[in-house]
Amino acid sequence: MSEAKLILNREGHAGTILMNRPKALNALDIGMIRDFAAAIAQWKDDAGVKLVLLEGAGGRAFCAGGDVRAVREAAVAGDRAPVAAFFTEEYAVNEGIALFAKPWISLIDGVCMGGGIGLAIHNGPRVVSEHALLAMPETAIALFPDVGTSHILPKLPGAIGTWLALTGARLSGADCVHAGLATHYVLREHFPALRAALVESGDAAVVARFAAPLPEAGFAPHRAAIDRCFAQDTVLGIIAALEAEGTEWAAAQVKILRRMSPTSLSVSLELLRRGAGMNLRQCLDEELKLTRSVVHDHPDFREGVRSVLVDKDGAPNWTPATLEQVDRAAILALFN
Repeated sequence: MSEAKLILNREGHAGTILMNRPKALNALDIGMIRDFAAAIAQWKDDAGVKLVLLEGAGGRAFCAGGDVRAVREAAVAGDRAPVAAFFTEEYAVNEGIALFAKPWISLIDGVCMGGGIGLAIHNGPRVVSEHALLAMPETAIALFPDVGTSHILPKLPGAIGTWLALTGARLSGADCVHAGLATHYVLREHFPALRAALVESGDAAVVARFAAPLPEAGFAPHRAAIDRCFAQDTVLGIIAALEAEGTEWAAAQVKILRRMSPTSLSVSLELLRRGAGMNLRQCLDEELKLTRSVVHDHPDFREGVRSVLVDKDGAPNWTPATLEQVDRAAILALFN
């Protein structure tokens, strides 16, 4: 009998959740999402559960995101029902975590991307080790920042959220605290003791006792440029601002942006600008609408996942091929 992909337990004062697909970097499938929903329903009114502790198995990843290969397979087959179920139920879990009136503590050690961030970001504390690596890489597969991050990213300091969303920049553990994605930086060697203290005490405040001093942010030298360039109103405006910087870092950002799906970049920027003025529920509703049009009605998502995760040739054929060819009316139509 195969081991459960999501292992739920009661330990001391904690409800513990272990994402247990280490070979798939703990990527979320629909069964895991349903088990998360069941845990939330079971523990939210259970007085014996003072907090929830969330971890990933295998030592390489917390959670690498949702199983987008399965989503693509359904889209290629023209099967809308499993795609709708996946995103509807995943986003309901994201909202459930936000509304969970107890600490939902994520111990992030290793890769945490996309849907993994959605499991951590809406509650806390969010603890990262020196081996944590967080990113929102959706524009590379022609999706967009979802799982409620269209509500969170615009609230990060300056234009950091837009930079992360469009470029898929990868942040180390300490940088995640500087950026506002994580709350505490704890060295990996102290995770077992931290976990034991949380289970025994049922008090999220003990996390602070284990926090290590923060090194300077790796993106600190570029912080002013991030705010200058990524605050622009259009993706082409961002690229023009980066080109005007005349630095190696700025040139590298332009190169990254030019590799991404032009449609996805445009959709993502529009989504973040809208999300800045919306609550979490409104953002999740907007994201859910977008999954229908972006996954099924536009070719780039299927092509992006093919290029990155299926054939792994890194040579997507985007439609349209360049940002200059993007029609704003077509972008806005995807939101309707």
